[in-house]
Amino acid sequence: MTAAQQGVETAMACDVLVVGGGINGAGIARDAAGRGLSVLLCEKDDLAAHTSSASTKLIHGGLRYLEYYEFGLVRKALIEREVLLRSAPHIMWPLRFVMPHAKGQRPAWLIRAGLFLYDMLAKREILPASSGIDLTRHAAGQPLKPEFKRGFVYSDGWVDDARLVVLNAIDAADKGAHVLTRTRCTMLAREGEGEGASWLATLQHASGRQTTVRARSVVNAAGPWTAEFLQQAAPGGQGRHLRLIKGSHIVVKRLFEHDHAYIFQHPDGRIVFAIPYEHDFTLIGTTDLDYQGDRGKVEIDDEEIRYLCELSSYYFSKPIVPADVVWTYAGVRPLVEDAAADAKAVTRDYRFELDREGAPLLSVFGGKITTFRKLAEEAMDMLAPLLGNTLPAWTASACLPGGDVYGAVPQNRSVREFGQFVQGLQRKYAWLPAALVARYARAYGTRIHVLLDGRADVAAMGEEIAAGLYAAEVDYVRRHEWAVSAADILWRRSKLGLHLPRETADRLDAWLLQHPLS
Repeated sequence: MTAAQQGVETAMACDVLVVGGGINGAGIARDAAGRGLSVLLCEKDDLAAHTSSASTKLIHGGLRYLEYYEFGLVRKALIEREVLLRSAPHIMWPLRFVMPHAKGQRPAWLIRAGLFLYDMLAKREILPASSGIDLTRHAAGQPLKPEFKRGFVYSDGWVDDARLVVLNAIDAADKGAHVLTRTRCTMLAREGEGEGASWLATLQHASGRQTTVRARSVVNAAGPWTAEFLQQAAPGGQGRHLRLIKGSHIVVKRLFEHDHAYIFQHPDGRIVFAIPYEHDFTLIGTTDLDYQGDRGKVEIDDEEIRYLCELSSYYFSKPIVPADVVWTYAGVRPLVEDAAADAKAVTRDYRFELDREGAPLLSVFGGKITTFRKLAEEAMDMLAPLLGNTLPAWTASACLPGGDVYGAVPQNRSVREFGQFVQGLQRKYAWLPAALVARYARAYGTRIHVLLDGRADVAAMGEEIAAGLYAAEVDYVRRHEWAVSAADILWRRSKLGLHLPRETADRLDAWLLQHPLS
């Protein structure tokens, strides 16, 4: 029996220990590793298991934040939209949003002014400008009630949020980082002073094995657990307070045939999106509610389902009722506590807290998925010099894994001509169903060639565990993407759980037990 099997501690050393495998933690690990620092990331569950897989799946500037005068946040997010779209065109793409206008809402001239500002706050090369539309003539007007005769259309982007986290972790690992999922940091203490100062951490793996890590610095990116972890690391400190805001979503069968999304305004000031989702569905969300419950088990409640159904039904001709809901998900956003009384008004911007009393501890508070790359860059601009590393920021001009569709440098062509890339793959892998190749292209981008390396026919894909899910893909996400369970594979590495029978998860978990990786 090996030492690891006996649970005996192993030891590791690194420059940066990142605690938290959501989008902020994965993004920071990637940035740090790319600057030549040795990095270890630990996540107590799966990558993106909580907040980072429970978003509305949007890369957006945050149009509604303009009314709270958060111009800096909106501008930063607007700039990031196209940076991100170019870096990973397989998991992100432009999306046009339709805003129906109704009596009693903000005047049309005010909305036009807001959209003009939204267009002008940052340079655009890919996304078209906003405009007014006649809903009696536009395809987006057909599913709506006839009283909605005019509206506006503007641009933002869509993202597969969970895969975005995974791609950052892959890139970090490719650059030398160690990524440990299902590994909890159970103890953290400072040792030494001056140049020899470090952190001593104990990591508890799901197997029971422990690893001792000596780190020159620690990044606390624990999301909803950030404040709690900070108290563990620096007891008695006066850290920032987080305000946990629950956001819930429902998924129903497809409500419209066109490829636009909707943004609906409610009299209470909240907005709800209705977004084309997974070809056959419509995603509707989100809510904004203060949350005090279990951060690890966040679920939608009946009142939220009713709210989302009723607001959507106010706009759509076909009423939506709770019985139409085929899937739900919810998460808590760890936002920086401020003076806002209403949850929807709490800032989505991020803050850092740097503790330099010995080895550095950088805690991350707040943030939104659109600005994760900039957050990571700013975090390492702050931390890296303290470790003697002065290499420049680099991620703004780098593709995420699989995003190098037309070369290693991000470019507009990769976004505009992604369809041609898919068609080329379908010709190259003509022995696979075209729809399956298209799904692989969207999930893996150019890494489809890794998945299909050495395979020349369907038989080489191995067992078809469920419709469209072959052993080859399951082994790929286990070997390269830290997937362990059926939930990892069906709901975070993909959304196949929406398309397959419910019993698929049990069958897949059984298959995984019977086919351990060699």
